[in-house]
Amino acid sequence: MVQTTNRFFDEVARLMNDAAGVAQGVRREFDTLFRSQAERILRDLDIVQREEFEAVKEMARLAREENEALKARLADVEGKTAALATAPQSAPPSTHTWNDPASFSADASAPKQGTGDPPPATNPGGP
Repeated sequence: MVQTTNRFFDEVARLMNDAAGVAQGVRREFDTLFRSQAERILRDLDIVQREEFEAVKEMARLAREENEALKARLADVEGKTAALATAPQSAPPSTHTWNDPASFSADASAPKQGTGDPPPATNPGGP
């Protein structure tokens, strides 16, 4: 049997295979170079990264929710305050004054008329 090996075709096939490998290497180098240049340009433009954007977006959402809850709470407190302000008083205000001897019982702890001082503190167990 005669071997029909043609050296020319073997060399051309090997050359094409090597050229394809070189082309893939060039493509990887181009991709790497392009990506690094794009990242540098974006960094120089001061553009925020996606992760940072999502984190700030989440913070804003939580702040809006808290704001709404505080608005509802404030409205509730204002409603209760308004209801208390318009409700009739259940007991008349105290008319007790320190200068009025009639507001005290007739004992030794009553202040002297016109002094304006509160009654002295008593010590039940001491001198």
